[in-house]
Amino acid sequence: MPLPTTVGPRVLVTITDADVPIPDPDRLIHLQFRRFAGCPICNLHLRSIVTRHAEITAANVREVVVFHSSAEELRKYADDLPLDLIADPARTLYREFGVESAPRALLDPRAWPTIARSIAHTLRDVRAGKPAPPTKAEGGRLGLPADFLIAPDGRVLAAEHGAHADDQWSVDELLAHVRTEAAR
Repeated sequence: MPLPTTVGPRVLVTITDADVPIPDPDRLIHLQFRRFAGCPICNLHLRSIVTRHAEITAANVREVVVFHSSAEELRKYADDLPLDLIADPARTLYREFGVESAPRALLDPRAWPTIARSIAHTLRDVRAGKPAPPTKAEGGRLGLPADFLIAPDGRVLAAEHGAHADDQWSVDELLAHVRTEAAR
């Protein structure tokens, strides 16, 4: 499926019922597609986003994160995430943006080191009283990540579909895309 080159105006609703205009007329949108609520790999990645959230915001980027879980399930894991979280259990946005599920999400050896780190991190979180990942993930465990950088006029400035569960933009990669666009 070809990547979208523009995104038509729409309003997404977060799990806290806040409206998120996409595109945003005042800033860039980093639209992230992640796996399921409570996903250890996604949690580890989102912690890196949260750690550098001030830097991302200073670059005029709004983080919008889509999961293929229900809002109810997402709320269990979202207490300390200052990000716009979108529930898409019907995978409507996933289909529109060509985001897939495949066994290679977990079977690709490039994901294994992060899988091990994320499990260790999750065990520490559970011992500290945070909820454990679901034993049966809504929408399954085989989702692949994807990242899109969307301009205020709706143009997709950069995009990548992940090849495995840990194949998403780092904060450094995101900010490099922002700098590249600013230099144009």
